[in-house]
Amino acid sequence: MITPQEIQSVKQRFGIIGNSPLLNHAIQVAMQASPTDMTVLITGESGSGKESFSKIIHSLSLRKHGKFIAINCGAIPEGTIDSELFGHEKGSFTGAHEARKGYFEVTDGGSIFLDEIGELPLGTQARLLRVLENGEFIKVGSSKVLRTNVRVITATNVNLLKAVEKGRFREDLYYRLNTVPIYVPPLRERGEDVVLLFRKFTGDFSEKYHVRPISLNSEAQVLLMRYAFPGNIRQLKNIAEQISLLEETREVNAQTLAKYLPADSSRLPMALNHGSGSENIDFSERDILYKVLFDMKKDMNDLKKLVLESYQSGGINSNIMQKHQGLFEDLETGYSQKEPTDSSSSYKVPLVLESQKNASHNNEDYEEDVIEDIIHEEDDNSLSLEKKEKEMILRALRKHNNKRKYAAGDLGISERTLYRKIKQYEIE
Repeated sequence: MITPQEIQSVKQRFGIIGNSPLLNHAIQVAMQASPTDMTVLITGESGSGKESFSKIIHSLSLRKHGKFIAINCGAIPEGTIDSELFGHEKGSFTGAHEARKGYFEVTDGGSIFLDEIGELPLGTQARLLRVLENGEFIKVGSSKVLRTNVRVITATNVNLLKAVEKGRFREDLYYRLNTVPIYVPPLRERGEDVVLLFRKFTGDFSEKYHVRPISLNSEAQVLLMRYAFPGNIRQLKNIAEQISLLEETREVNAQTLAKYLPADSSRLPMALNHGSGSENIDFSERDILYKVLFDMKKDMNDLKKLVLESYQSGGINSNIMQKHQGLFEDLETGYSQKEPTDSSSSYKVPLVLESQKNASHNNEDYEEDVIEDIIHEEDDNSLSLEKKEKEMILRALRKHNNKRKYAAGDLGISERTLYRKIKQYEIE
């Protein structure tokens, strides 16, 4: 039975700040797994401190005197990762001027930490599975079977089960790695730990640069704990150092702190698959279609409200146009978005509606024409999702002057996916 005092001792040894129950539980599991050779899978968001847990496991294990190597699988090119992990023979590929030992051979008798394990290519996954099952591997360009005695610790910030469903990760490898799962909680789930960490980072800054440390009043502390922190500990440290450098007043209130917290992120929870990984590179076509449908539904509802209000008021006036100006912001019409300067000023009706109104001498005929157009538009909306997807892409490209990077960001997809869609729909 691991006592709270033992957990606190480990925190002090490895510089872990915080007392949240989720954090304490993760440390306890790591301590229990340390004396064994069982494979450990550490999950958690990017920046939540997963590598610290790998060091705890190795340092408290029987292999603590052996080598420990931490490898980021996502940072090694696919063409060379087999050579990095398992080694290669001289002349096995272009540039292999001499034989080289891989990490599994170098760390024999020690531990190896494979971060971002979800980024491993499928071929490398098969090689890793053989090491885990039999302790055997073969160098690139060799036929000789070598043996190694390595304890494997892995980590990921993506949902590996979803990767298995999509065929990006081997199911047998997943269950072999997930022998001892450890969940490292994100910063937003750690309560008052955020304030303790902020105090630690500002204290380190003041000690290093010989300035008075920053302190937060009670309102600022509440705001800090409510913030989502998608970048977790890394983001918190950056914010603490920015405030320590830029603020002259050493006691920070909520208003001052809010300037350093991006407004959008404070309201949005951070999903596990939003980290750096293959699942963050490519959104599926289904995601694009969902976005198209939701945007289309919102526009249709707003347009119906506009028609109804214009009908009830006897026509489209400046107040109605001001209330619904968002409907016409991205239309290439004669509509002016400027505020009226006085009560006699009015918004210019979009050319689309203006032409329809001029064509109808009777106000009722005009309203019927608009309603009929909406009905036809609803019919067209149901005909082809591909058509709507293409329209959304064209709309985003026009908005950003054909700059694919910004258009892709507006659509919520990667630039690579946008390029593929442009070729698919033959968009010039």
